[in-house]
Amino acid sequence: MASKIIIIEGLDGCGKSTQLALLEARFRDCRFLTFPNYDSPAGEIVTEYLNGWIPDPDPLHSAYSASTFYAADRYISYRKDWCVDFMADRDIISARYTTSNAIYQMTKLDHSDRESYCKWLYDYEYEKLGIPAPTAVIFLDVPVEISQRLLTERYKGDERKKDVHEADPDYLRRCREAVRYAAGHDPYAKWYMLNCCYGTEMRTPESIHKELVHMIEEIRAE
Repeated sequence: MASKIIIIEGLDGCGKSTQLALLEARFRDCRFLTFPNYDSPAGEIVTEYLNGWIPDPDPLHSAYSASTFYAADRYISYRKDWCVDFMADRDIISARYTTSNAIYQMTKLDHSDRESYCKWLYDYEYEKLGIPAPTAVIFLDVPVEISQRLLTERYKGDERKKDVHEADPDYLRRCREAVRYAAGHDPYAKWYMLNCCYGTEMRTPESIHKELVHMIEEIRAE
């Protein structure tokens, strides 16, 4: 059976790290990844970008250039590390992937440019670079107002600790809207939406985890 790659996506503050830790304890036969890898040379470039140290006033240029920063990190990680697991048909569960580019970078573009960007992105990473395409994407959906509150709590009220994306609620709202487009225009992966809230409050991590495990088990069984 070929390796399946299952991506856990979600905007900042949705609880991805918590859920990934719970999943690692549950699916011990899977290989777990997290992107970007900030400790790698390519990850250092991503850090500079997120800190605003690589400015580009042209959104069209920035969407494509920033995408290459993240793509380089994934390419290096695959070739130097987890390609062995993939080739051995071991299932992969990753927090973030190429799909993060589709969500975050697409917001910089006019709606008329979205289709061409997504076609370029998937062709660049999956075909030109040869990074394996994912089987499925599970998006942990949290309204921006709630995720912002959780981020503020995480940083103990110090808003300066937020990176350039976390500190821009309007940008994150556009990202959440871009998810709907990405989910409907991905020729490689099937997208699933997991609602992480009850009204204005987050569900418990255990409740989210139970539903997430059910989704992953169904995907792996297909």
